[in-house]
Amino acid sequence: MSLFDIAILTESRYINPSKTDWYIENVLKEDGLVQSALEEIGLKVTRVDWADPNFDFSSTRSAIFRTTWDYFHRFEEFSKWLDIAVTKTKLINPLETIRWNIDKHYLNDLKERGVNVPPTVFIEAGEKVTLASLHHDHQLNETVLKPAISGAGRHTYKLNQKTTAKHEEIFQNLLKNESMLLQAFQSNVLSKGEVAYMVFGGKFTHAILKKAKRGDFRVQDDFGGSVELYQPSSEEIAFAENAVSKCRPMPVYARVDVIYDNNNQLSVTEMELIEPELWFRYCPEAADVLAASVADSLFN
Repeated sequence: MSLFDIAILTESRYINPSKTDWYIENVLKEDGLVQSALEEIGLKVTRVDWADPNFDFSSTRSAIFRTTWDYFHRFEEFSKWLDIAVTKTKLINPLETIRWNIDKHYLNDLKERGVNVPPTVFIEAGEKVTLASLHHDHQLNETVLKPAISGAGRHTYKLNQKTTAKHEEIFQNLLKNESMLLQAFQSNVLSKGEVAYMVFGGKFTHAILKKAKRGDFRVQDDFGGSVELYQPSSEEIAFAENAVSKCRPMPVYARVDVIYDNNNQLSVTEMELIEPELWFRYCPEAADVLAASVADSLFN
């Protein structure tokens, strides 16, 4: 018999930290809200570092990814750990969803399933191509370059046809080992920002508006971006829920990042299904909805 119903997965920095700051305090509060919500419906809960060699994952019926925010810096280690962990416990979201969502090639799948995404060119590892030729061949002017596997704005650059040369060296170095993607820059993100929609069990709970600081284009708070609670329209909610419904299988939890594209149409920039920040501190009751969705996945 398992000791726990569910383990909340985090990373070592957030296990009993000796010093905290606003960022760590937010992590601890968010994880605490999730843990309390799960415990209030009668589940036995623990919280562990995913890479803790002393934790036996066969001791928990399931594990939910919450603040494992070091995984993309330790991708090979994380990938090997996934293969082992899935043999010992149920992963939430499931392994096939995680594998799919880790690599931004999933945007192609969403597009094929009828979800609007920004025009995207994928450049595979080892390809012999330059940024200048990519911009010329695909008739691109302003663009965003990023790795296909990344997070928190890692190696994300805003380019145009005149600035490709100064990014060419780092592009070529990255391309030796990883796939990259080049997207047409969507200028509405500067004026309207990007909205994150939280969807649990297929149903919308709350949304957060993220806006870049003046002079930047990255909306993450890591780069000084602002966040605030957002009240979306019924059309926006339906768009986000529909995007989640196109995932196979339906995820227990999802964050859908959406902008208005250059045609003023709703467009999915990212689908976060692994360890997204979910801003429960802005809507604590949403943690109860997540807990109910987790319970459904465990008992139904």
